[in-house]
Amino acid sequence: MGTFYGYMLAEHNDVTMLDVRSDVVDTIARNGIALEGGAPRKVEASRDPARAFSCGYMFLFVKAGDTLGALRPFAGQLNPSTPIVSLQNGLGNEEAIKAALGAKVPLVLGITTEGATAVGHGRSQRIGSGTTLLGSGGASLATLQIVAALLVGGGLSASVVYDIRPHLWGKLLVNAAINPVAALLDRKNAAITDDRDAGELAKSLALEAAAVARASGVKLPFPDPWGYVCEAVAATAEARNSMTLDLEAKRRTEIDYINGAVVAAGRRTGIATPFNEAMVRLVRAKERTRDD
Repeated sequence: MGTFYGYMLAEHNDVTMLDVRSDVVDTIARNGIALEGGAPRKVEASRDPARAFSCGYMFLFVKAGDTLGALRPFAGQLNPSTPIVSLQNGLGNEEAIKAALGAKVPLVLGITTEGATAVGHGRSQRIGSGTTLLGSGGASLATLQIVAALLVGGGLSASVVYDIRPHLWGKLLVNAAINPVAALLDRKNAAITDDRDAGELAKSLALEAAAVARASGVKLPFPDPWGYVCEAVAATAEARNSMTLDLEAKRRTEIDYINGAVVAAGRRTGIATPFNEAMVRLVRAKERTRDD
């Protein structure tokens, strides 16, 4: 998603892509970034955290499990007034960002229903248009509005909400229901509604997550959790979600920050989550086969 947002923002803004991988940085510096079917756009590329010191806004797209490690090198290298914009999956990113950069960091938390997948270094394929919702994790309303305007100026749909946490939980619920089921089946998201047994399992995962959200004092932004999951499947039916791609590539997934987050919150609130716990165990077991 970082390449996709970088490409959209680069039409009217100076963009620097930061990555720890030398081959990625070299390719982007040489070729720019591009969407499939579109002309490349030139951006800066670097591995040096100090390059971010004077940036106006820093967008964060790393996986939830990498948030703390990715941001630690920026401590002391980033202007403390620079807003951080997190459009990441799962729960726990806010805490990790503040642990790395300080509790007073001007943090923008968001969710997006935009669909894009990487097809090479600096290249992305858009697989569905959506919208981005932004809320405060410490940033001012003025900052939220500026970030929304940047995204809209780049051709994206974006808006500010008063409380982002119900929407974070809503995205978590969708990911918890769709991602592990499709990943373990190694199929596109359409499998959730095409296959009766896959659908029943996904529905149970969604209803568990909804029960945990309610017990946590979160009012979800939709009345019917399963209906909302089905809408998300319809919008991304031909997509292979990030967990599916991670297992295919033998990479570590975000299972601990998606279904694992539901399980952890269920334990805190006394809500049983056997279906989500089963997904955590199955995906972890699948991850351990990556070296076989």
